[in-house]
Amino acid sequence: MTNSLIEDLQWRGLLYQQTDAEGMDELLSTEKVSLYCGVDPTADSMHIGHIVPLLTLRRFQMHGHRPILLVGGATGMIGDPSGRSEERQLQTTEQIDLNVQGIKKQMERIFDFQSENGAQMVNNREWIGPMSVIEFLRDYGKLININYMLGKDSIASRLDSGLSFTEFAYTLIQGIDFNHLFNHYGCRVQVGGSDQWGNITTGLEIIRKTHEEETKAFGITIPLVTKADGTKFGKSASGSVWLDAQKTSPYEFYQFWINTADSDVIKYLKIFTFLEREEIEGLEVTVQNEPHLRKAQMTLAEEMTRLIHGQEALDQAVRISQALFSGNLKALTADEMKDAFKDVPSVEMTKDEKNIVDFIVEATVSPSKRQAREDVTNGAISINGEKITEVGYVVGQVDRLEDEFMIIRRGKKNYKMIKFV
Repeated sequence: MTNSLIEDLQWRGLLYQQTDAEGMDELLSTEKVSLYCGVDPTADSMHIGHIVPLLTLRRFQMHGHRPILLVGGATGMIGDPSGRSEERQLQTTEQIDLNVQGIKKQMERIFDFQSENGAQMVNNREWIGPMSVIEFLRDYGKLININYMLGKDSIASRLDSGLSFTEFAYTLIQGIDFNHLFNHYGCRVQVGGSDQWGNITTGLEIIRKTHEEETKAFGITIPLVTKADGTKFGKSASGSVWLDAQKTSPYEFYQFWINTADSDVIKYLKIFTFLEREEIEGLEVTVQNEPHLRKAQMTLAEEMTRLIHGQEALDQAVRISQALFSGNLKALTADEMKDAFKDVPSVEMTKDEKNIVDFIVEATVSPSKRQAREDVTNGAISINGEKITEVGYVVGQVDRLEDEFMIIRRGKKNYKMIKFV
């Protein structure tokens, strides 16, 4: 009988490859294990493409197993060639250290560090950093054959375009990590994205060659998240969707999930949320029978925003969304307006007082003075959510938020941000 955790991972579409499915099933059914996933600190924040293996690790924790979170302070200085067509730009030690701090904070939102099987965070610079070149070549370089390494997709795919020895050696260093965690933390399983298969199996090879025959470790990979329309998952109109609120605001983060297509939403609920099967299957029925209510999308957006940014940020994202939908901008603070409208067309203007008609023509909100007068008298113009219906109205300091911007709306959905200089 299949272990309930493995069964759940299969139902969620989270199992791509396993080095020994039968052995893994038996291990999870008889023991509480330590398992790990690594993240290289190539930026000071993870984006949503990074978190699927981590969320999968969290599922193991919820079933009583202990997650080890490896932040690659050493491997991040080298660069993983997996899934890349060109060499990575090397970063300074100082930048890597800053990146590590940013990623640690984000992991603390996802994992439980306090309970009996609380997560442990490790940095591979602790054991890779002090290692001499002689040690590396004698103790580990001897274990892995060049032909074996050339068989890895991440290496073979780069031979024509060029691959430095630095990146060539990456898989061996990640293998050393697995072996170190196996020896010092009792770690039996590595979890990674599908592009990590080659690196995971190198680790298993090192463990096999440095331990007794019956020693057993395992590897699992997770499929690449895709969209039904074939476009790349994890990108919004303005680029990557980051976990850092300074890079992608909670409102933008919430909106990313709200805008999920009906054809993808159930798949994403399975992959990204911790909702039970019955609830997700219930939401699947609503997608089929009442898709216009977008209940599944709202649930996905709420679950993900709460997980990554907390309840308060979720409440704010919902408030901004509701205010924009209803047109009631007066319900928003200046900061919330700035956040909500940072991607709308904007124009710079001086702080001089101006008649409303002249103002909206100069701001290219209305195409002509005649049209501008008509728009004002018809109640089609509002400033910061306040309707302006008098053609004699003078736009001045009172209309500027924080004395630096305002939001003008023409009609129901044509917004423009005015930035004052």
